[in-house]
Amino acid sequence: MSEKKNTIPKYMKFTIGGLAGMGATVFVQPLDLVKNRMQLSGEGGKSRQYKSSGHALITVLRNEGITGIYTGLSAGLLRQATYTTTRMGIYSSLFERFSVDGKPPSFFKKVFIGVFAGGIGAFVGTPAELALIRMTADGRLPVEQRRGYKNVFDALKRVWLEEGFLALFRGSGPTIGRAMVVNASQLSSYSQVKQFFLDREMVKDGLLLHFVSSMISGFVTTVFSMPVDIVKTRIQNMKTIDGKPEYKGAMDVFVNTIRKEGFFSLWKGFLPYYFRLGPHTVLTFIFIEQMNRIYATTVLKDASAGRGL
Repeated sequence: MSEKKNTIPKYMKFTIGGLAGMGATVFVQPLDLVKNRMQLSGEGGKSRQYKSSGHALITVLRNEGITGIYTGLSAGLLRQATYTTTRMGIYSSLFERFSVDGKPPSFFKKVFIGVFAGGIGAFVGTPAELALIRMTADGRLPVEQRRGYKNVFDALKRVWLEEGFLALFRGSGPTIGRAMVVNASQLSSYSQVKQFFLDREMVKDGLLLHFVSSMISGFVTTVFSMPVDIVKTRIQNMKTIDGKPEYKGAMDVFVNTIRKEGFFSLWKGFLPYYFRLGPHTVLTFIFIEQMNRIYATTVLKDASAGRGL
């Protein structure tokens, strides 16, 4: 009877995924804020509030101070604790499940796993995502129009009390759609690029390989996911005026954005999105790889158990 191979427990895969995402968010929260502000700039055919990503960052620093660029951090951390914990835990578990004799799943299986994991994770993380969008967008409004949430829990409580429980899941459709696109492209491309370099012995397994794979993965993900992301951002930030929401749905946002701001406005905020997603992807995967390795060597006493993804 063959000896059972050591593997990292499923609960640890979920925990490591969440901790990695939260750690990465601490570094990239200012870029997330700039990205959200850029995506809302020029909304509804109004004049653009920010000329560029740099202008947006300088304006936030000038008007809201150094702490202003970290507005919404509590929501960003809760988002990672829910969304990333779920998606990375499910992805890592299914990645291991579909691996055969130490060989990783095929590319199409990776895509399927990524879509499934992303969809489930996005639904779980939608309330925190909604709070994040609103908190990071608040500073661009006149003082009398701001929502003024104190932290993510205050935001969730007020949304529930003022708009109803279901409002916490507003925009869940485009949020799930975006997550499916992000995970299908991000997780599968990361694994595929990493495997490509390893198979050809171009780069040894280590921090450099993780960095290169993550940056390529981040670029691919940015190109494919931005149009869905801007729709999600605007729906979750919209207000209800005289009982009527600003938008009828995701398609209404999509059509109006193209008609009033042009087709390429769907990629508005590309640089902060990529520079947020790229480093976040890098840091998340590096943290995951390193925590997997540490757990495998110190707890399981088997370095090979920490390989994969």
